[in-house]
Amino acid sequence: MAADESLNKEKLLGQSFIFEALDAQSRKDLAAFAHVKRYTAGDAIFEMGTPGQSMMAIAEGSVRITMPTPSARDVTLSELHPGDIFGEIALLDGGERSANVRALTNCKLVVLERRSLLEVLNRDPALSIRLIELLCKRVRRSDERMMEIGFLGLPERLARLLLRITVTAPGSEEKPLTKLSLSQSEIAEMIGNTRETVNRCLRKFQKANLIDLKDGWLIILDRDGLEDVADFV
Repeated sequence: MAADESLNKEKLLGQSFIFEALDAQSRKDLAAFAHVKRYTAGDAIFEMGTPGQSMMAIAEGSVRITMPTPSARDVTLSELHPGDIFGEIALLDGGERSANVRALTNCKLVVLERRSLLEVLNRDPALSIRLIELLCKRVRRSDERMMEIGFLGLPERLARLLLRITVTAPGSEEKPLTKLSLSQSEIAEMIGNTRETVNRCLRKFQKANLIDLKDGWLIILDRDGLEDVADFV
């Protein structure tokens, strides 16, 4: 029990965009409501189509998210690790789970129930408005990425992604990031492509001295050059 009490639940759950809408006291209250649940490797955490009443943050272990196909085979959508969040949308709407989630290893999850979030939101309607704004921002971002996948080639999409995830917050005086530790598989997931094709495109960027790939880092060498590839207007 002592080990569970020492978990920084607020920090783990704070990785969710939902917490961005909350004030400091509300974040503390929600973290206090959260509880810890353990799963053994191979356990089903939840199944597609079941009611969704919670969001989960991974404190220890890894989980796999899959979706069944018409041929009854499961397609892996992603694998999540400590610090990752899943189940946010079901927490908000209480709808059915949109995928299967299974424990790859023994896992310790911090679970936040929908009823706890609703209790906090009912106390301050302004928080709900802020949450709506953040959801709209995510929908707009999703629409932009769908447009990129539908109308732009891989080099343009990849350049846009690298520029987008290295930019600093609006109003910040800090310069854009120059180093990324994302894996090529993670990058491929972000732009809707395969790791192999992303690798080939990154190698071309490297030959053009736009980036460098060294010791597990992706290093931005020529931001202006990436903007030219991205066809920014």
